[in-house]
Amino acid sequence: MEAATLTFSDLVASGLAAVEARMREATPAENPELDAALDQLLGSRGKRLRPTLVLLSAGLLGADQARTVDLAAAIELLHTATLVHDDLIDGSLLRRGHPTLNARWEGGATVLIGDYLFSRAAELAAATQSLRCMESFAGTLTTIVQGELNQLLGSNSTDLRTAYFERVYAKTGSLFELAAEAPAQIAGTRPATQRKLRDFGRNLGIAFQIVDDVLDFAGQAEEVGKPVASDLRNGLITLPTLCHIEANPSDAEEVDLLLRGELSDQAQGRLITAIRNSGGVAAARAEAEGYVGTCLALLGELPSDRPEHQALGDLAGYVLQRTQ
Repeated sequence: MEAATLTFSDLVASGLAAVEARMREATPAENPELDAALDQLLGSRGKRLRPTLVLLSAGLLGADQARTVDLAAAIELLHTATLVHDDLIDGSLLRRGHPTLNARWEGGATVLIGDYLFSRAAELAAATQSLRCMESFAGTLTTIVQGELNQLLGSNSTDLRTAYFERVYAKTGSLFELAAEAPAQIAGTRPATQRKLRDFGRNLGIAFQIVDDVLDFAGQAEEVGKPVASDLRNGLITLPTLCHIEANPSDAEEVDLLLRGELSDQAQGRLITAIRNSGGVAAARAEAEGYVGTCLALLGELPSDRPEHQALGDLAGYVLQRTQ
């Protein structure tokens, strides 16, 4: 009888449990309020795609398990810290359908909790005992912060599409890039293998964010955990809107008014409906498919003698097909 094929979630189940335990161990609370905040942040779980990518990349290359767990926990804590600060900057009151920290705490306390998570993440990155890995971790943090500053203060790019992909790389692509490449640094693989995994992670992260932006328009509010087209309502232009105005230049003026905060709620509603009903959403999804196709091509150049090889391909497929 032929054995059942393991899914990517099967392969990382025990590893993710170890990562969860490591994150809890690395974030001891010194007072009840901090303990409650950390419990809220770490208990929400989310998809854990970044540590999943770490574990699969490490398994593909036979990287040390204990150091891999430290790395995966570091990256997920880094991601969590960025979400805490993002929600505060954006004034978001909901994430994954649940109240954010800044919905309940004062701004100063929320900032400090994010800082606390950043520091714990850095400690875990140091625990990998890989100088190259720590350098990559620090570089990724710099990229993320620079991306947030560009979004807050204004990008140097005057082209909306260029600015969008710069933001997507800084926000999401860079962290997926780290999650795929850093295990190869721990394993001490050849630079060519590290570059291929870095490119795999970057393309996967960009695809993930594009799909997220598609779901912001095409998904249901109760599934995505926030109002439909919330980014556009907040003046943030994502790929479905870009694809729409590229195909419908007459709507560019309304988009420009929205960016200046001069578009009425009624006009915003009309624009959102137009984007949802046009080919903009489908065109954006097609671009995400292109990035996943690049991932699969890169995967074909990596070692294929372990089950993690197929699992990485399945993970790329999941990123494209997810509905929330």
